[in-house]
Amino acid sequence: MGSENTVGADALKRAFREHPTGVALITAQTPDGPVGLTASSVASVGIDPPAVSFSVTRATGSAGGILGADSYLIHLLDGRHADIAGSFAVSGSERFTERQGWRALPTGEPYLPDTRVALRCRTLHSLGVGSSVIVVAEVLGAEFGEAAEPMVYLDRAFRSLA
Repeated sequence: MGSENTVGADALKRAFREHPTGVALITAQTPDGPVGLTASSVASVGIDPPAVSFSVTRATGSAGGILGADSYLIHLLDGRHADIAGSFAVSGSERFTERQGWRALPTGEPYLPDTRVALRCRTLHSLGVGSSVIVVAEVLGAEFGEAAEPMVYLDRAFRSLA
C-alpha cells in the first residue's frame, strides 16, 4: 500500500474536504443592511465564559460586516437548510428574502426562526492569520427551535445525515 505526500494549502484542502463538519449561518445587522455567510468552522470553546469560535476567509463584505457588528447570530443548521446554506456560501446569491422566512430579533440581528438553535454572540477576541480571521465569541443567549436531521459539509456538498 503506497502513500501520497501532499504539502501546504493543497494538503490542508484535501484533508478537510474528506472531513465532515457541521454547518452554520452567521448573520448580523449593519448600517448598510443585513449580512450573512455560511461557515463550517464553528466550534465550542468552553463554558466559563460560554464561548464558540469560527473563522472567516477575509475581513471584507459579509465577513467584515459580521466582524464589525456589536453582536451577531450563529444559526446551527440542519438537513432542512441545504438550500439556504448554499445561497449564503456564494457571493451575490439571494439572501434575506421573505420566502426564506427571516425576521429580526428585538436586538436587531437577522433571525431564521426554523433553525434548531441560533446563538446570539459578541466577539471576545480575533486573530488574523494570513487572509483569514479566527474569532472567539461569547455566547450571550440562544433562540431554540425544533431539531431536524443533522447536516454536514463534506467533499464540497451539504449532506443530510438522514
